[in-house]
Amino acid sequence: MSNKFRAATLALAVGVALGTAPVYAQDETGAEKEVERIAVVGTRSAPRSVAESPVPIDIVGADELGRSASSDMLDQLQSAVPSFNVRQQPISDAATLIRPVNLRGLSSDSTLVLLNGKRRHRASVIAFQGGGVNDGAQGPDISVIPSIALKQVEVLRDGAAAQYGSDAIAGVMNFVLKDDADGGSISVKHGEYYEGDGTSTIVDGNLGLPFSDDGFVNLSFQLKNADATSRSVQRPDAQALIDAGNTAVPDPAMIWGNPEIKDDITIFANAGLDLGDDKEFYMFGNYSERDAEGGFYYRNPHNRSNVFSIDGGETLLIGDVAQAMGAERTCAVVPADVPNVLNTQAYQDMVADPNCFAMNQLMPGGYTPRFGGNITDTSFTAGTKGEVKSGFLDDWFYDISGSVGRNASTFLLKNTLNPSLGLETPFDFKTGGYTQLEKGFNLDLVREVEVGLYYPINVAVGAEWREESFEITAGEEASWKAGPYAAQGFNIGSHGFKGFGPEAQGIDVRRSVGLYGDVEAQVTEALLLGGALRYEDFTSFGDTLNYKLTAQFTVSDELSLRLSHSTGFRAPTVGQANVVNTATSLVEGELIQSFLAPPTNPLSAFYGGKELEPEESVSYAAGFVYNYEDFFMTVDYYNIEVTDRIAQSSQIDVEPEDYDALRTEGVKNPELISAVTYFANDFDTTTQGIDLVANYSMNLFDGDTQLSLAYNWTDTKVDSFNPLTTNQGKIDRLEDGMPDHRATFTVAQTWEDVSMFLRANYFGEYYATHADGTSPEESEMADAAVTFDAEISYFYSDALTFSAGAMNIFDQEAQKLQAVNNWSGAIYYESGPFDYNGGYYYLKASYNF
Repeated sequence: MSNKFRAATLALAVGVALGTAPVYAQDETGAEKEVERIAVVGTRSAPRSVAESPVPIDIVGADELGRSASSDMLDQLQSAVPSFNVRQQPISDAATLIRPVNLRGLSSDSTLVLLNGKRRHRASVIAFQGGGVNDGAQGPDISVIPSIALKQVEVLRDGAAAQYGSDAIAGVMNFVLKDDADGGSISVKHGEYYEGDGTSTIVDGNLGLPFSDDGFVNLSFQLKNADATSRSVQRPDAQALIDAGNTAVPDPAMIWGNPEIKDDITIFANAGLDLGDDKEFYMFGNYSERDAEGGFYYRNPHNRSNVFSIDGGETLLIGDVAQAMGAERTCAVVPADVPNVLNTQAYQDMVADPNCFAMNQLMPGGYTPRFGGNITDTSFTAGTKGEVKSGFLDDWFYDISGSVGRNASTFLLKNTLNPSLGLETPFDFKTGGYTQLEKGFNLDLVREVEVGLYYPINVAVGAEWREESFEITAGEEASWKAGPYAAQGFNIGSHGFKGFGPEAQGIDVRRSVGLYGDVEAQVTEALLLGGALRYEDFTSFGDTLNYKLTAQFTVSDELSLRLSHSTGFRAPTVGQANVVNTATSLVEGELIQSFLAPPTNPLSAFYGGKELEPEESVSYAAGFVYNYEDFFMTVDYYNIEVTDRIAQSSQIDVEPEDYDALRTEGVKNPELISAVTYFANDFDTTTQGIDLVANYSMNLFDGDTQLSLAYNWTDTKVDSFNPLTTNQGKIDRLEDGMPDHRATFTVAQTWEDVSMFLRANYFGEYYATHADGTSPEESEMADAAVTFDAEISYFYSDALTFSAGAMNIFDQEAQKLQAVNNWSGAIYYESGPFDYNGGYYYLKASYNF
């Protein structure tokens, strides 16, 4: 290997800059030649092809991401990477606004996300209702990244915390932005579900511009609007009220479906400039904003606790104005265990008394709050990289960069009440928000060192400084205020999602410093060995040291074997350690008002909360790569043990006998809190699995044919858990909540004027649950299912393309609840691995210039 070629490839890698790898490279004569698409994650040596990597990597090109009915990056990745899972999140509080994901069966914050090789900031939203495995997860918001902005996505399916730091337990995803200096495209896509709802329109575009004679600026945008969906039936209790003559009950009373997405705009920019003398400046960032609004749980006007009743619906909860002013109570009891309380004489007499009131006067048919919010996401990264040509760092390649990322969520609650304010309550509330802010600086150095082996060894060292802050902003006063009727049993704050009060408002900050070393050596022509060591120190919990070992042995030109072993960690997020939230959960048909408190809060501490510690992992992986002519296949086995996993605890009942002790500890109004949850290191797991990826190219039907198969088997076992914070239902969801078996098989065909693809998606059996219920009546093992996606495109000209396609073209039904006319009003289990809304079709027009 010539020094000239080594220098060229090292310039591409330039240490852990992980910069964009080109599709072209220079041969030894200096001429350009086309090469296989390459990835830069997983190694700090020269970028490698998938076949040459000592760890499993998927490279998903922008063209493959575009083969999806959905414009959401989460759904596009699920179609391309079987070990990547995501589901719809109806009635899931903040998880409805930012959906959590899973790689290799682990939570969304166990996968490190990079943009152009730089750490991506977290979302401000924490998935309080994340479907079991994601309960309490706080990962980045991948959905803001549009496929139009991307050259490719690199998915490293291997533990890599020793290389990249916290969160890389399941793997690493690197989103590589386009870097074209000319040309562009614009497209319009319009579609809707077979049911006639969920209509969406997406407009996106990309433009490449020169930046002087030696640089580029690449700009991308996407604008999306999507209507809500509904897969609901009328609840039996709501229907009974209608049958009894209550005309104010909506039909359906509550809606299970996708939220409405309004004005979802995102803009990405990527720029680079050759500074000469083998040095380069780069800069990239984004601005994204969207509004979303979805449904909540229905409040029955006879029995909803602390709003309409405090005795399970035996009597109405009646407010006494005089009592609130210090006088004796005079309001009479109004029985509510009747078909329609509005028609009873006792209710009408109460309404006629100006001293007495019930919330039925404002919401006679009950009510279903509407939860929504605004999500704003921004980021900016700038740096320089190149070769040092003098001084003590002579011949080292460097990358120096600084990054800042911010994600802010502002929450709204509509069509609800602050019952403690009585009849003076507003109906719409601004309940406050969360802001996640992250800053980072990186210095990365890499060079080759000649030590007499087959090739020079690659040595990389570097340092990283990060600051992470989580801010809670208080809501408007009416959203959290304890009104004059709180002492009479009326709920405090906006019902369903209590606003954040002044006591919750504030900023919590954590800083960390990391140092790493990385060595990779081609010991012989056939044997590649690598090792990495990383030390990190956090201001919150202390330090950690992790390592990784890799090996690849080339058996022949067609076959190579690979092994890896690593330790890893995931630091508890600042949000998980400090967040507060009041939410409503549906458990066995009953609405439970639960309070999420920091683990060291007096309420949490009373029920066992402790300071959070980092998760720790040990990973093993082994696999092989086979490549013969037009056939390519990789098979990899992995085993990941995670101890002290952090998650939101199960709901712990706040018992009446504890009220006095809780008041002594400083907890206000404990009688209005049904249950408490907090984050805890409360269980250990072992996850193992197999990934298989195979591709075959051939000529068929006078065109080019590409066959692609991807299969994943994942099995998770809970090795130990704390029974005080983790119940059996949660264990079942962790172990079986996602299919053990997932596969996709795609046939893509291209002719001169037409292209098409057909994809089959297999989802194995899984443990289906609805809402938070895991009783036998609310859960079951769901059947395996197969869905099909298809698209056909016509190239009208070199510039203009028309496409038509569909997702789930045969309208495969999701698993139905055991009783469709159930207490929740839903038809399908909301925990399914594919979209319960059914088939979706679309039309698309694209113009390239």
